[in-house]
This record gives sequence, structure tokens and C-alpha cells, in this order.
Amino acid sequence: MRRSNSVLALWMMACLCLAGCTVENTNSTSTGGEAGGDGDKTIQIDGSSTVFPISQAVAEEFMKANSDVVVTVGVKGTGGGFKRFIRGETDINDASRPIKNEEKAELEQAGIEFIELKVAIDGLSVIVNPENDWCDAITTDQLKAIWAPGSEVKTWKQVNDTWPDETIKLYGPDTDSGTFDYFTEAINGEEGASRTDYTPSADDNILVRGVSGDKYSLGYFGYAYYIENKDKLKVLAVADGSDPATAVAPTAETIESGQYTPLSRPLFLYVRIDSLQKPHVARFLEYYLNEGQALVNEVGYVQLGESELQNSKQKVADAIK
Repeated sequence: MRRSNSVLALWMMACLCLAGCTVENTNSTSTGGEAGGDGDKTIQIDGSSTVFPISQAVAEEFMKANSDVVVTVGVKGTGGGFKRFIRGETDINDASRPIKNEEKAELEQAGIEFIELKVAIDGLSVIVNPENDWCDAITTDQLKAIWAPGSEVKTWKQVNDTWPDETIKLYGPDTDSGTFDYFTEAINGEEGASRTDYTPSADDNILVRGVSGDKYSLGYFGYAYYIENKDKLKVLAVADGSDPATAVAPTAETIESGQYTPLSRPLFLYVRIDSLQKPHVARFLEYYLNEGQALVNEVGYVQLGESELQNSKQKVADAIK
């Protein structure tokens, strides 16, 4: 009896070892972090932290209706996302700025064809702490004085004599961010031109925590992060030029109409054409541009106008071969 039990135990152990080998071999052939192959139903998205709330919300709702598809959304920043997109690791790149010429050239060299889709409008927002009771509006000239490369502005009083003689604690996106690129071009006149002695982060939630925790702070990020945290932040109206009397606050209406200038901007998806040939990716993009548009407002951004939305839909239809 003991011999019989020993043989049975040895046989069961052998089966378990074989089963373990099978699982290990299966895992070793998975695509890992790369864009999904023809046989799976995954969609890899990365890129802008500004576009992230939209793509994440759309992905969650899409997967509820399409339980066989797995959509992952990363937050490497627009530039960091493009690096992955160029390496062929993702199907879609979220972007808060248009693609750069050098990124286009790298994609061409890699043999990756893509389409650009506008999906929403953002009003890049200048934020202060809610205890700030001296500043309700700021001009682009003042923002340039604060954020220009080599700026010697250290205190609020240096910006306006009536403001307190307290050090401004600055928060903003890091240099991989499309928001950083857009803000520096709009305010300082050159993409990437910025003072460096500020607290940078690719995670807008870290910027929210920084500004909300310091009375004398100032920062900038996408409108959705202000809307999500407006109980602990204060948004400033922005005047294009030097006259604070012309300042306009970011709202859904002023962003859509273009009144909130120069910090209104389109938000984009960049989609690989070869990925778009997979039916589940095509379904996802169609969902994004139809049902997903309702989620744009829900997360705090502004929907596209009908003509621009139709243009994006047509680009998807034309790219499906």
C-alpha cells in the first residue's frame, strides 16, 4: 500500500511539473509591453497626462461592452509616449500637442504609418492656492516674466507691487510633457524655453497636491485636473497681453469659442495604421469618436465641434483598408 501511494505521489508531481512548464512556455511567447499582435485583443495606449483622463474613461466604458478586449493606458507624457510609439510598443499615442518633425522622421524611418485625430479641446489652466486672495487674473506678459528662461522673479511683489513680498513656489509639467511644450511656446515664444528652478512632474496629480498645499504657489496644467480638484484649487483668468482688464477665465464656453486665448488647444490621438486594421482597434476608435465624446465633458474637457469630429471620423474610415 505504501509503495502504491509513493508511485501515485511521484506521478502527480510529474504532472504538476509538466503543467508548470506549459504555463511558463505560454508566457514566454506573450507580447509583453509591445503593441498587440494579430492573435490577441489588446490595445496599448500611452502618452499625454492631459489626454489620459479621456482615454482612461473611454477604455473603461469600452471594455464593459467588449469584455474580450483589454485596453491599457499609460502616462509617460506626450514626448515619452511618442518614444514608445516610434519603437512600435503602442498602438495609440495620446498627445497634448501636434507631432514634431523629428518624431515624424523617426516614424518614417521605422516604417510606421499613422493618422492624427483631434478628439477634444483643452484650456490649459493657470492655478493658484485657494487662500490666494490677491490675484484673480494674470496677463501673459506677467506669466512670461515669471516663467522665462533665466527669470529673476522670485516673489509675487516683483510681478505686481500690490501683491505680497512672498516667494512664489512654482509647479509645472516636466520636459516630456506636451503641456510644457505648448505653454512655453504660447507664453515664452519658443517651445521648451523655460526657467528650470520649479517643481516638475509628469503626474498632474502631484502638481495639484503641490499647489493645493502651498499658499504662495502657482502652477499650470490641463483644465480637467482643475475641474476634478476645484474644491482645493483656484483658477486664474488670463489676459493675452498686458491689460488684466481683458482677462478671460477658462470655462467650457470660453475654451470652445476661442475666447480663452492663447491657452486653448486641441488634444490628439496618433494611431498606427497597421493597428487600425485589427477589428477590435477599429471598434475602439469608432467608440472613442462616438459614445466616447460624451465622456470628454464628464472628465472636464470640451467636445469637438461637429465639423472637426466628422473630420476625425472620416480619417479613421479612410485608414481602414
